[in-house]
Amino acid sequence: MAEKDNEKMSREEAERKGGEATSESHDKDFYEKNGKKGGEATSESHDKDSHDKDFYKKNGDVD
Repeated sequence: MAEKDNEKMSREEAERKGGEATSESHDKDFYEKNGKKGGEATSESHDKDSHDKDFYKKNGDVD
């Protein structure tokens, strides 16, 4: 949906545009660091029985 004079942008379009702007101004290192932070936060806040090392191996890179 293109933005016109009195037409609001949809949430999906705003998210897409924000993602595009972020990807233009950040490199791979930025995404790796934030992915690691998110993984650590998820690991700390979830039940260890439901999110063990196998879960993370299946869903991302784990050392």
